[in-house]
Amino acid sequence: MAELKALKNRYEPWKTLALEIDDLSTLWDLAMEAKDESQAAEIEAALAALSAKYEKQNIFELMPGEVDGSGCFLSVHSGAGGTEACDWTSKLYRMYLRWAERQGFSVEEEDRLEAEGGIKSATARIGGSYAFGRLKGESGVHRLVRISPFDANSRRHTSFASVYVFPVLDDSIEVDVRPEDLRVDTYRSGGAGGQHINKTDSAVRFTHLPTGIVVACQSERSQTMNRATAMSMLRARLYEHYRQEKEKENERFAQEKKDISWGNQIRSYVFQPYTLVKDYRTKAETGNIQAVMDGDIDLFINGYLKYAWRGAAAQ
Repeated sequence: MAELKALKNRYEPWKTLALEIDDLSTLWDLAMEAKDESQAAEIEAALAALSAKYEKQNIFELMPGEVDGSGCFLSVHSGAGGTEACDWTSKLYRMYLRWAERQGFSVEEEDRLEAEGGIKSATARIGGSYAFGRLKGESGVHRLVRISPFDANSRRHTSFASVYVFPVLDDSIEVDVRPEDLRVDTYRSGGAGGQHINKTDSAVRFTHLPTGIVVACQSERSQTMNRATAMSMLRARLYEHYRQEKEKENERFAQEKKDISWGNQIRSYVFQPYTLVKDYRTKAETGNIQAVMDGDIDLFINGYLKYAWRGAAAQ
């Protein structure tokens, strides 16, 4: 039923768009036959609206991957820059959560490591159709340039944070995780949550020994529930890892493994002395940085999907 619903959601908008185009074409033909120029403004407005609908729907055709339609885990990590970087990481994390809210997606925080000035790292599970397909291009290093609020001399600072996006896998996608390949650590949760969550070893961390992949979850009160969520995250990370090996496309999917520092960024966010957000892969840019930090990042998401599609077509 879920697959049927997903297919229907892909098909119905195209069917509706085709009918609306036919209606507009008929209106155009009638206006031409009657030589009625009064219809011109209405036809132009309708055409612009249909073009916008086409662009919005066509984005989904740029995500044909096996797991593109899935939800995803989004992980952010602070890099070079100390307190500045932790503050930047928290702002970047908020940006993605705001974007998810705009899309009507569900958001569940799975892990968070607080630090002075912001957060050291955080992972959220984003649920919604094509959440992974749309966010997968966000993996990489994000650079911030601004006048530091932490610098008494008001000097300009550069900070870095990395983003890593990996899919939530359903039961139809098999990933073998052998118990002997796992090291399991339990510890007390460090965040808010009352007496129970802070006084029991409910938090769980899995280390996959063959690959070195580490995942952690402390969002639930129960260790059993945290284990289940951590295993889901691990299966998703392993899926990405094995696909990288198979397809030899590490640059696209393993940006988190690069140094989170100068020279590796995919996008820059400049707050001062001017405002500019620029993606170095697609060349998309905007000066409305406040809108971007409030989650208006479709310009960059859609730009990357088109960029990746052209690259795949060229090959």
